[in-house]
Amino acid sequence: MNMQRIVVVLAEEAEQQIQDQVWNLDSSDRAVARETVDRLRDAVGPQGVQDALPQIKRLEHLRETLAVLAISLARTHGRMAWFLSGALHALEPVLRWRALPSDGGGTFGTVLPSPEDYTEAEDAVRRLQDALAQISTERVDPGSVHPGQQADEA
Repeated sequence: MNMQRIVVVLAEEAEQQIQDQVWNLDSSDRAVARETVDRLRDAVGPQGVQDALPQIKRLEHLRETLAVLAISLARTHGRMAWFLSGALHALEPVLRWRALPSDGGGTFGTVLPSPEDYTEAEDAVRRLQDALAQISTERVDPGSVHPGQQADEA
C-alpha cells in the first residue's frame, strides 16, 4: 500500500468514527488538528512550488512534516494520537530517503527516492492536511450531546 492510499484510508476511518460518534471530538482535538494543519502547510506547499525545489529541499520539507506530526502526537492522546500515529506510519518511508549520492561510502540503509516518490509523499501530506482541516472544523449536532457534556466536547 502506498503512502497516499494509507492516508486516504486513515482519513476515511477518521471521518467514519466521527460520523458514528465513536470519536467525539473535543476542543483540544480540534486545536491540535488546526495547529498541525498550519505547520504541515508551512512545510509542504502546493505541488508547483514543491516541484520547483531541488530534491534536497523537498526531502528537508518532508522530514519537517515528520517532525510536525511527532510533536503533535506528543501533545495529545486518545483517538487524535492514534490518527497522528497512523499518519507517521504512512510517511515512514521518508525516513529511509537520502538526497545525496553515497560517493562510495555506506548509506546506513538509506535510498535515493525517485521524483515520483517525492510527489507521492507530498501528495499524501496534502491529503493529510485536508483530513486534519476537516477534523479541525468538524461540528457535532447539538442534539447528539450527552447529558452533562458541553457541545464543544462532543
